[in-house]
Amino acid sequence: MSPFIIEADHITKKYASHVALEDVNFQIPVGKIYGMLGPNGAGKTTMIRIINQIIAPDEGDLKFFGEKLLPKHIESIGYLPEERGLYKKMKVGEQSLYLAQLKGLKKSDAKEKLKFWFDKFEMMGWWNKKVEELSKGMQQKVQFVTTILHEPKLLILDEPFTGFDPINSALVKDEILALKEKGTSIIISTHRMESVEELCDHIALINRSKVVLSGSVKDIRRQYKTDLYEIKVLHSKQSLATVLTEAYRVVSTEVDDEETIYRVKINGGSANELIQFASKTGEVHNFKEVVPSMNDIFIQTVQNN
Repeated sequence: MSPFIIEADHITKKYASHVALEDVNFQIPVGKIYGMLGPNGAGKTTMIRIINQIIAPDEGDLKFFGEKLLPKHIESIGYLPEERGLYKKMKVGEQSLYLAQLKGLKKSDAKEKLKFWFDKFEMMGWWNKKVEELSKGMQQKVQFVTTILHEPKLLILDEPFTGFDPINSALVKDEILALKEKGTSIIISTHRMESVEELCDHIALINRSKVVLSGSVKDIRRQYKTDLYEIKVLHSKQSLATVLTEAYRVVSTEVDDEETIYRVKINGGSANELIQFASKTGEVHNFKEVVPSMNDIFIQTVQNN
């Protein structure tokens, strides 16, 4: 079996004179969380629609577990769109059963699974309520449950935390990670870079219809390292700048009561030597490399492309 659940090979999609995707290539490993990122209008939604077979590419191929993506694969995919699609006048339980059966579940199996998830998410009291009576966050929980109910091999979540308070966001994050542990492959499209850092193993950043950055989150953050370190020194006897060699440059200094916080750029030296220099000025309380956040990397990459 292929190690990739989705392989995109030279995908191109055009609308009249507008190019939505141009020669897009990426691979989504099985059992991982994959972030599909990009500014508004970059082409993310178009790519998600192609994976869901809502639209077809003009050029290129998509593979699902090494096989050409076909209509039969839809039953193995769960999709939570950014624009929610619940019927406002239907009762929650009735609608959830209907959606579960559309995904191929027998009514008895659907009822059993829904009871489990409604109990887990404390939603049983909503069963006979109409969707329009629920808040946006409550509707989101219903749709999340109906999306994962048939245990898809690939789960696509477009802005999955919209409408959630911090407690429910944490609840859904825990469930996403639990699904990953069980082997589900997950695509998350989001503008929330903190969610990317917390959840995603790999990402593809699409800008102006092209993939401009892709790979594992760890490798990408290492790639964007700037050799900047933060050092906290207690009871500093003298400035760190006075003991450093030319291989180091103090970028900033902040004094907070008895603690001095330095940010130092290394240019030819080593982290171990920097600690030794810092210990000459006082008690080193904390020492860490300052690695760019995914938000910083997102902004820098988009601005440069």
